[in-house]
Amino acid sequence: MTTPIARPTTVANPGGLTTVITRHWLLIVILIWGLFVSLPWLAPVLMKLGAARGAAPYWTDAGKAIYTIYSFTCHQLPERSYFLFGPKAMYSLEEIQAAWQKTNNPIVLRRFIGNETMGWKVAWSDRMVSLYTSMLAGMILSTALRKRLPPLPIWAFMLLLVPMAVDGGTHAVSDVLGGGVGLGFRDSNTWLATMTSYQFPLTFYAGDAIGSFNWLMRLITGILMGLAVVWLILPMMDNWQGTSGE
Repeated sequence: MTTPIARPTTVANPGGLTTVITRHWLLIVILIWGLFVSLPWLAPVLMKLGAARGAAPYWTDAGKAIYTIYSFTCHQLPERSYFLFGPKAMYSLEEIQAAWQKTNNPIVLRRFIGNETMGWKVAWSDRMVSLYTSMLAGMILSTALRKRLPPLPIWAFMLLLVPMAVDGGTHAVSDVLGGGVGLGFRDSNTWLATMTSYQFPLTFYAGDAIGSFNWLMRLITGILMGLAVVWLILPMMDNWQGTSGE
């Protein structure tokens, strides 16, 4: 009588790539998104390094490459962008025009990335900084709230996008009707000054400087949209992961 030979059983590798991605997908997304959010800030650092005496040209080449890549995600208008390594964090349109060209054409203005005197701009506008950074913050915060935070209802998601649509839309209309950047009703905000009986300093109404109405609206609307996107998508992904694992 022959004894049957037992066939070896195949055990799935619990440490396989698919398993790692499934278990740690949020951490992976956070790391990738963190890199995406960090690169615009690296651009002025590279430009600063390239401006040093005797520096190799590849520093500025790398910095300019980042500006070019991120130009597809943002208008990069310098008067609505943060600057590093200069005396000011933001500059007025008049200061940009004096250092670059006397123009209100956004296509020309966006090409100004800075200089050794003023510093170098971040490769995103202030609105994009608040939008994408708030998404990263929301992802990190969600690690403590996972399984307890239900997906954001679609109606609430759409509602949180309205401020961005209104603020960004009125800026676009203002630039078009005004004949260029700095010439429209969203640059002077005379309508707001009239509504509030000029209760705030003129610097609050006009321009895009830190602390101005325009800057504040871009900050708030960016944060609202960023958190709304994360609140909608991440709980849905968690639910999908739980369902697919059953």
